[in-house]
Amino acid sequence: MGVGVFIIMIAVGAILTFASDWQLDGVNLDLVGLILMAVGIIGTAVYTSILRRRRVVVPPVAPTVTQDDRRDLL
Repeated sequence: MGVGVFIIMIAVGAILTFASDWQLDGVNLDLVGLILMAVGIIGTAVYTSILRRRRVVVPPVAPTVTQDDRRDLL
């Protein structure tokens, strides 16, 4: 799942919670919307923290010069 899926979950949850007046027997759509928004926010936070860790740039290590390499240069 990418960031887009989590943003869509937040949007659908907000629509279910704040913009709909549907009534279903046995289902509280306000609670479903709140759960979707919470999962979307947590998922976005976790995904961006993992993505930030992957993008850490490690500086290259200088190659070591051995005696054989020095002889080749002469």
